Amino acid sequence: MTKDSYLVGLIGSGIGPSLSPALHEREADRQGLRYVYRLIDIDALGVGPEAVGDLVRAARDLGFDGLNITHPCKQLVIPHLDALAPQAEALGAVNTVVFEDGRAVGHNTDVTGFAASFARGLPDVPLERVVQLGAGGAGAAVAHATLTLGAGRVTVVDALPERAAALADSLNRHFGAGRAAAAAPDRLGELLAGADGVVHATPTGMAAHPGLPFPAALLRPALWVAEVVYRPLETELLRTARAAGCAVLDGGGMAVFQAVDAFRLFTGREPDSARMLADIAALAGAVPTSK
Repeated sequence: MTKDSYLVGLIGSGIGPSLSPALHEREADRQGLRYVYRLIDIDALGVGPEAVGDLVRAARDLGFDGLNITHPCKQLVIPHLDALAPQAEALGAVNTVVFEDGRAVGHNTDVTGFAASFARGLPDVPLERVVQLGAGGAGAAVAHATLTLGAGRVTVVDALPERAAALADSLNRHFGAGRAAAAAPDRLGELLAGADGVVHATPTGMAAHPGLPFPAALLRPALWVAEVVYRPLETELLRTARAAGCAVLDGGGMAVFQAVDAFRLFTGREPDSARMLADIAALAGAVPTSK
């Protein structure tokens, strides 16, 4: 039975600028729902990422209907859940928790969110050789999405080599041998020189983590650049890449399409993605598309 009142939240670090509350609440208002979306910022609470289990239990006890989970808790939350949807289990990362009959069930809407945004914003780019920066929770999701979209091979680069290797192994088990590889950051220059495009899936460029994830000199016009960060919508990487003549994709579309799927999981109702894309354009000041 669908309800008309919902309480949900977002657990993560440095999430003050998040547009998720507005995205969810605006769509809920249009559907005539009473929908409250709370930010649960571990920085503001003065606790570490390992507190995510206690926060999930507290939210369930307080009557929340569900939670979104973001950096740096998408993997740490898993041991504290009662069940995982198949996609979340395959990824080893959760960005959405639904409370059902007292149980906490983990889902991942980042994969479908990134895939929908990429197909919309960079529909015709070559995908034979893709380099991805970042092997965390978001990184696992977008690597799955990129290979699902037909990428020939994804090379994962992470500051933690063992994390990149673990993700590459997981991708090869899921998609077939040779579809993924891991590489150290010191090989980034040679990798980007031979790549069709780069997916950026680290926190660098977020409001709380400004800067470029790699030297601007590594960009060239034939290289497309896809960003996962959406606040700000125009990161330093996208601004620099656009100036270098690259086709670019901002993180706005992924933010919307993962929110569409999370809203559906929380409420059982079908959100309007076109209206939510217009919302993020209004909220962030630019349309999430490629240029």
